[in-house]
Amino acid sequence: MSTPKNYHWRIAGFYFFYYAFVGMFAPYWSLYLKSIHFDVIEIATLMSIQPVMRMIAPSLWGWLADHTGKRQIVVQIAATLSAVCYLGVFATTSFWGMFLVLGLMGFFWSASMPLVEATTLTYLGKHSSRYGRIRSWGSIGFIISVVGLGYAFDYIAIAWLLWAGVICELGILVFSRQIPPTEVLAHHTDHQPIRQIVLQPRVLALFGACFLMSVAHGPYYTFYSIYLVEHGYAKSAVGGLWALGVICEIGVFFMMPWLVRRFGYTRILLASFGAAIARFMLIGWGVDFLSLLFIAQVLHAATFGAYHAASMGLVHEFFQGRHQSKGQALFGSLTYGAGGMLGGLASGPIWQHYGASVLYSCSAGAALLGLLLVLWKLRYSGNTVGYAN
Repeated sequence: MSTPKNYHWRIAGFYFFYYAFVGMFAPYWSLYLKSIHFDVIEIATLMSIQPVMRMIAPSLWGWLADHTGKRQIVVQIAATLSAVCYLGVFATTSFWGMFLVLGLMGFFWSASMPLVEATTLTYLGKHSSRYGRIRSWGSIGFIISVVGLGYAFDYIAIAWLLWAGVICELGILVFSRQIPPTEVLAHHTDHQPIRQIVLQPRVLALFGACFLMSVAHGPYYTFYSIYLVEHGYAKSAVGGLWALGVICEIGVFFMMPWLVRRFGYTRILLASFGAAIARFMLIGWGVDFLSLLFIAQVLHAATFGAYHAASMGLVHEFFQGRHQSKGQALFGSLTYGAGGMLGGLASGPIWQHYGASVLYSCSAGAALLGLLLVLWKLRYSGNTVGYAN
C-alpha cells in the first residue's frame, strides 16, 4: 500500500491540469467567442454557463459520491464525459450549438473538483492547513497555461485555443485515475440531516458571504481580458497580468499554515473581502495605469488565494464525516456556481449600458456586502471560528 506521501503528486497533478483548463478558459474563451462574432450579451451568456453548471451539478454528483461511497469512480466518470463533450467545440460556431456543448461539458467538468477537494482534505486530516501547498499546483498549471497562451496568441490565431483545451482535458482524465482512495471517518454529526448543519448561522453567513464574493468576481472572469485588449494591451500583457495574480496566490498558499495559526480563518476572510473592494475599484477606474493594474493583480493573493483556502478550511470544519462530499458540493454550488452565474449574467447588461467602471464598482459593492455579512455573523474566537446568534 502506498504511503500518504506517495499520494501527493497524484492529487497535485489533477489540480495542475484542472486549473490549466481554467487558465485556458477564463482569460481567453471570451476572446475566442468575440473572434467568431458573438456580441456582448451572447458572450456574457455563454461565459455564465459554467457557473450555472457549478450551481446544478456538484450537489448531484456529491450526493452520488456519498451515497455510493465511491468518490474515485465518480471523479473518473465525470472526467471522461467532460473530455468527450468538450470535443463538440470543434463542431459548432453557432450560439445554440456552443450553448449546448458548453452546458454538457460544464455539467461533467464541474462535478469533479468538489469531490477532489473533499478527498484532499480527508487525506490531509489534522493537517488541513497544508491544503494550500497541494492546491498551489493548480495555480502553477494556471500560470503556465495563461502565460504560454498569452504569448502564443500574439503570433497565432485565437482558434488554436480549442486544442489547448484538449490537452488540459486529457490531463484531467489521466490524473482522475490517479486520485487515491480515502476513508471517510465517522463523526457525531453523521446522524443529522445536512440541512441542520447548513441552517446554522455561521454556515449561512459563510455561504452568503462567499456567494457575494463570487458575484464580485463574475465581471472579472467574463470581461477582464476584453477590457484590457480594448484599452490597448497586448494579449501577452493580458496573460502576464493574469499570471501575476496567480503567482501571488501561490505565495499565499504556502504561507497559509502560518497565517491560520496566527490569525484564524475568519480574520483571513475579512482581510480578503477588504482587499477585493480595493482591487475591483482599481480595475474599474485605473485601467489606463499599468502600475494600478499591477497592484490590483497582486491583491489576487488575498481575494482568491487566502479567501479560497480559508473558506475551504471552514467548510471542512463545518461538514464532517459522511457529509464531507455533500458539504463541499453544496458550497461550490451556492457560491462559485450561483454567485458566478449571477455575476456573469449581470455583467453583460451593466457593461453595455453603463460601462466597465460602473461594472467593477458593482463588484466592489458586492465584496463590501460580503465583508459586512462576515462581521455580522462570524466573530473571532482565538485561531478558530465562532459565531454569533
